[in-house]
Amino acid sequence: MTQKTIKVGIVGGTGYTGVELLRLLAQHPDCEMRVITSRKEAGMGVAEMFSNLRGRVSLKFSEPSAAALTACDVVFFATPNGVAMNEARALYDAGVRLIDIAADFRIKDVALWEKWYGMKHACPELVAEAVYGLPEINREKIRDARLVANPGCYPTAVQLGFLPLIESGMVDLGHMIADAKSGVSGAGRKAEVHTLFAEASDNFKAYGVTGHRHLPEITQGLTQVAAAPVRLVFVPHLTPMIRGIHATLYARLTGPVDLQSIYEKRYAQEAFVDVMPTGSHPDTRSVRGANHCRIAVHRPQDGDTAVVLSVIDNLVKGAAGQAVQNMNIMFGLPEATGLGQIALLP
Repeated sequence: MTQKTIKVGIVGGTGYTGVELLRLLAQHPDCEMRVITSRKEAGMGVAEMFSNLRGRVSLKFSEPSAAALTACDVVFFATPNGVAMNEARALYDAGVRLIDIAADFRIKDVALWEKWYGMKHACPELVAEAVYGLPEINREKIRDARLVANPGCYPTAVQLGFLPLIESGMVDLGHMIADAKSGVSGAGRKAEVHTLFAEASDNFKAYGVTGHRHLPEITQGLTQVAAAPVRLVFVPHLTPMIRGIHATLYARLTGPVDLQSIYEKRYAQEAFVDVMPTGSHPDTRSVRGANHCRIAVHRPQDGDTAVVLSVIDNLVKGAAGQAVQNMNIMFGLPEATGLGQIALLP
């Protein structure tokens, strides 16, 4: 089957997620990047800002233009929360397929979204149309989607880690814990005191313990899988590294279950989820720069607590890589197209 070249637009190409998306799309054999927008940097060459793209991306940043974006087959929003919801309607009505890497369309309960994100939703009617873009759960819906809400980084690691356990029906849904750590790139490419080198380096701390905006997203996903209410304690931490998420997940087992077997069977056909051998301890560098989630499962002292270790690169499987994976599904390409990068070591 001959696949036409996919004309791609990117709104907001100057952040960490944006440059990661550019890196991946520059290597994609079936894509042509047509427009990359940035109001602040309009007129600057993309490779002038990001020297790793020299010789690979010749475009300049441009002012957002409805005409230029509507000429694309797909538009990615690599923008801060609250941007896509103001611009999606016109592109959607023009027949452009959309992938929002931010959070504007992830949570189906609009009032709940407004509570956690502290703003009025500008396009609530499209929330119902959006498909949550976790391929390992929603692959068939993603194929026909016109608007995909790309999952958050923490929610990707946590949901993939818990998914087989919940599907087994052998876990106490009322007492689940996600203890997750992220590198500083998860905070975005902006100047903030807590991500300064002198603040984040040689340091480790929890944050958002009383509530983090990824909590309702994770709970929504797990509840849908369980078809029952899920109570989750989610505690994120900031670590002194640039990339990576390590989620340590705890759940009480309610019956006999072969953890290794159910995880291996659940993800046997998934190109981007690697269930490691019994006794493994995956580390974040094993996925750095790659669109993979590596998982290991444990049952300490053969007790009633399952411990799941789930690692991803927050900028790849947790953001831009998953967005490209979703695009591949939407346009009928092999899912791994353009995503064959091997993780960087050391």
